[in-house]
Amino acid sequence: MINKRYLGAFFCATMLFFSDLASAQSQVETSHELTTLYRAARKVISVNQKHINDASIAGKGLSAASVKEKTLENYLEASGKALDMASLSKAQQAMISAVEDVMAENQELINEQGVGFKGFLPAIFARQVATKFSSKMAGQMKIKLTAPKNYVRNRSNRPDKWEHNVIERMFKKEGYEKGKAFSEEASVLGKNAFRFILPEYYGKSCLGCHGKPKGEKDITGGKKEGGVLGELGGAISLTIFQ
Repeated sequence: MINKRYLGAFFCATMLFFSDLASAQSQVETSHELTTLYRAARKVISVNQKHINDASIAGKGLSAASVKEKTLENYLEASGKALDMASLSKAQQAMISAVEDVMAENQELINEQGVGFKGFLPAIFARQVATKFSSKMAGQMKIKLTAPKNYVRNRSNRPDKWEHNVIERMFKKEGYEKGKAFSEEASVLGKNAFRFILPEYYGKSCLGCHGKPKGEKDITGGKKEGGVLGELGGAISLTIFQ
């Protein structure tokens, strides 16, 4: 005869297991959505870099509203589905709001006529958006653009121990599936958190600043890393605090 107390405990444990599994799946989905949205926004700046640096044009047409619209188009292309603007999550709202804030604050710089290189690069834009988003989601989530230690130019983007280990021991490992994200439960400053990190690889537009010859100064005045097309060049790290 089956012990009812045992059966009840088994049932509770099973329900708890599936609840935790559903929660983990939800966090992975949320992480994929936010990092895809983050990338979609940065792509707008990347494809418009020459336009932004065109000294002959005053109005670049890259208003906060315009970049938001292009970001949503890029998100649809990358994910295969459109964001439901009527039912955005708090985090999605924070990401879109961060993009709009950064673009609004940089309008004078972007539209300055007679000035070529303005220093408003995809990486700069991404860092500013990450700062805004993390501030809006303080205590709940934070996002960060990082890279292998030898490729980091701004110290604020240096990988922490967890990010460094994933980059060096997994993303760089021969045979690791290109583009595959990694996630797990991990402690952050003594707090329980869900961590998600997505590898990024050098594209053609990246090599102007990060390609060869190694050590040569790029348009920003920094030294090129000597990267090659398709090489691991960075990662997007998202933390969801429990």
